[in-house]
Amino acid sequence: MKIVLASNNQGKLAELQAMLVPLGVQLVRQSELDIPEAEEPFRTFVENALTKARHASRLSGLPALADDAGLCVDAFGGLPGVDTAYYATQFGYAKGDANNVRALLEQMAHITNRRAALVSTLVAVRSADDPEPLIAAGRVVGEISREPLGSNGFGFDPVMFIPEFGKTFAQLLVEVKNANSHRGKAAQQMMALMRERWF
Repeated sequence: MKIVLASNNQGKLAELQAMLVPLGVQLVRQSELDIPEAEEPFRTFVENALTKARHASRLSGLPALADDAGLCVDAFGGLPGVDTAYYATQFGYAKGDANNVRALLEQMAHITNRRAALVSTLVAVRSADDPEPLIAAGRVVGEISREPLGSNGFGFDPVMFIPEFGKTFAQLLVEVKNANSHRGKAAQQMMALMRERWF
């Protein structure tokens, strides 16, 4: 079964492809089908993910899977949240993972409460008008480290310290990270939902 991934993020594609291997589905990035990115006007992960999935399905005629994920920092009232990908641009930096990490560490330099959560919401639709989208959410709580550590992963992985491992996500083996990350947890739920309702 072919499913359009409503994202052009190479990191997300690689992670989700690896995680969904047991289902035997083929994920195709929307850019490979010349589908432009959808607008993301909403303030919640679930609304944005649903919008992206419906958009990709409408333009491809295929089932679609969308992920909306972000970092929710306690000291910032849950922000940057849905604006995570553009976090650095608020502080005069170009959009990008390294700049996001730099901006976050600068903003948190004098903050002692470093608790944060990485959140992933996956939404899958059989068609653009699917009345029963599948929705799965994963959440991992950790602390923002004082400096980037590790070279695996992407996004905020180098500064997301996970106390149970005593390491950042970027210091973990890819298989360990995928099994325990916010996206990994959401993907496990999504596979169970797809098996139950689609296959």
